Amino acid sequence: MQRVQCLHLKHVLQTVCALEAVILRSFGPEGGQVLFTRDTGQVMLSRSGTQILTVLRLEHPLARMVVECIRKHSRKTGDGSKSFILLVASLLRTIHSAASKEPIVPHNYKSTAESATARRLMEQMLEFTQEKLEDLITVAVAPRGVRLLVNNLSANAVTDYDKLQKLLGTFFCTRLGCTHCDLMSELICKLLINWRCFTFSSLQFLNDNFPALHTAVVGFPVSCSRFIAGQVIHRDFATPHHNVRQDPVKAVVFTISLQPKWLNAEEMLELQTRTMGDHRNHHDRSILHFSAWAENSLECIFANLQTLGVSILLSSVKQSDAVLALATQAEMCVVECVSEDELALFIHLSGASPVTDCHGIQPEHVASLTSCQPILLGAHRYVHVTFPDSKEEMAKPSTVVICGLGEGQTDQYAHAIEDVIRMLRTTWEPLDATAIPLQSGKSPSSILPGFAITAGGTFEFLLHHTLLQHGKTHTISNPTDTDVPIVCQLLADALLCLPRHIYSDNLRRFLQVQTGVWSCDPSRPDRILCKPEFSQALEEPSMYSSSSNNFKMSSGLESVSCKYYLIMAVLQCVKSLLRVDTVLHVSSDLNPKPSRPTYSSDDED
Repeated sequence: MQRVQCLHLKHVLQTVCALEAVILRSFGPEGGQVLFTRDTGQVMLSRSGTQILTVLRLEHPLARMVVECIRKHSRKTGDGSKSFILLVASLLRTIHSAASKEPIVPHNYKSTAESATARRLMEQMLEFTQEKLEDLITVAVAPRGVRLLVNNLSANAVTDYDKLQKLLGTFFCTRLGCTHCDLMSELICKLLINWRCFTFSSLQFLNDNFPALHTAVVGFPVSCSRFIAGQVIHRDFATPHHNVRQDPVKAVVFTISLQPKWLNAEEMLELQTRTMGDHRNHHDRSILHFSAWAENSLECIFANLQTLGVSILLSSVKQSDAVLALATQAEMCVVECVSEDELALFIHLSGASPVTDCHGIQPEHVASLTSCQPILLGAHRYVHVTFPDSKEEMAKPSTVVICGLGEGQTDQYAHAIEDVIRMLRTTWEPLDATAIPLQSGKSPSSILPGFAITAGGTFEFLLHHTLLQHGKTHTISNPTDTDVPIVCQLLADALLCLPRHIYSDNLRRFLQVQTGVWSCDPSRPDRILCKPEFSQALEEPSMYSSSSNNFKMSSGLESVSCKYYLIMAVLQCVKSLLRVDTVLHVSSDLNPKPSRPTYSSDDED
C-alpha cells in the first residue's frame, strides 16, 4: 500500500535544518569533532562534513538527496561540505522569507503558492549566476581580494611556498583542528615538491594514484608521519628474500599466472579424442604428456628470466606452488597479489611494460630498480622499491607514511590529505575546461588558476557587497526589470551565513571584518584603508593586527575556484530540492508473494 506525502517549502527547510544542526557542531576554526558510536561499539571522531553526513542513518529522501549532492561536490573539490549544507539552509530561508511576502492568497493554497514562487526565484537565481557570477568575481571581487592579500602577506616578503602553506593550513585547521595543521601542511608541501606537482595535470596524477602513494600505520602518534623514498608495495615476499647485490636490480611485472593452464575434464576428454582416440589407457598418458610439457615450459620461462638478469617478480595474481618453487631455486623473489593501483604506479615509474605472454618476455618488460627490500611499518611487513635517479629534473617518487594512534585517526588524516589534493587540483584547474554549463556566446574564464583569497569570510563579504551593487546598478539602467535586484539580494543575504557562523562568538568581530574588507581601496595596491571608528577596535592578535593605515585579515588563504564551484553546486542542489513536490512511501516488501489465480466455471469449461 502506498502513502503520498505532499511536500512544501517549509518541509524542505525543516529537513535541511536538521542536517545543519549536526554540521554546526564542527564548523569553523573553533568547531569540535563529532562523536559517533556504531552498533558494534566502535567509536569514531571526525570533523569531516562529508564523513559526518555519510554515516548518518537518513530515512527521508530529501536528506539523502542533499547528502548525495555534497558527496559529488566533495569528490570534485575535496572541500566545502560543511559550508555546502549551511549555504543550502541559508538560501532556503531567504527564499522562504521572500516567497511568504507574495500577495495574499487563500490559506488552503498558501503553501502551494509559496512553493511555486520559490521555484521561480530559484530558476532566476540559477540563470543569473550561470551568466553573471563568474564575471562579478573576476571584475569586482578579485581586485579587492588581491589588495587584501598583498597587504596581508607582503610585509614578510612571503614566497609562493609560504602561500601554499597558508592555503593548506586553512584547510587542515577546519578539517583536523589546529593541533597538527602545521605538521600536515609541511608534509603535503614536501609531497608536492617531491613529485613536482604544481600544475593541474600533475595534481591530477597525484589524485589518481593516491591510494598507492600512502601507507597507514596504526599505533604511533601523528607526529611520526614521514616520507619514504620510492614506492611501498603493500604485500610481503611470497618466497624467501635474497640479498640482491646486483646493480641495478631488475624486475618484471606479470598480469597472468606463469603456470600453464591445467585442462578440466571436458577439455582433457576433447584433447584425448582428437589426438589419441577414446581409450582409457590413453587418458593417463595424455596427462603425463601435458605435465611434462608444463614443467618444461616453466623451466624455459625461468631460464629466459635468468638470461635477462631478473631477480624480482611482481604479480597481480597468485602464482602456483610450482612457480614459487622454481623461483626459490633460481633465487628470485616473488611478490604476488599486488593491487592494480600499485602495479599501475610501478609501471609508470619504472617505464617497463607488463608481461601478458610468458613465452614472449623481452628487454622492454624488464624494469631497473636501485633496491628492493622488505620494510617493517607498524605491525606489517611490506616490499620497498626505489628507482634510479633521472638526469633530468623530474619527480622524486616517495610514499607518505600516515601515523595515528587508532585506525579511525589514520583514516581521518588519510582522507584529509586526499581531499586537500583535490582542493589544490580544483584551484589550479582552468575554469573553462570544466563541466560547468555556460551559455552560448559566453567567453571562457579570466579567473586565473591558483588564485587564492584571504580566509575568514573575505570572499563572502566581497561577493555580498558586489551583488548588492550590481542589483542597484541594474535597477538604474533597467527600472522595469525587478527580477535581477531581487535575485542579487537573496543570494547576497544567504552568503553572509558563513561569516556569521565563523564569528558567532563575537558579533563585533563580524562587523569589524566586514567593514575592514570594504574599506579596501582596489586602486591603491600599497595600502588598505580602514575607518577610524574601527581601526582602534582590532584587538585580537591571533586573527588581526591594527595599525594607522593597514587592516590585517586572517593569515589563512582560501581557493577562489573552490568558492565558485561551491556556490554553483549549492544552487543546483536547491533547485533539485524545490522541484520535488510529492514523496511516495512504498512498502519495503519488494517481492510480495503472488496471489493464487481464481477460476470460474466458465474458465474451466
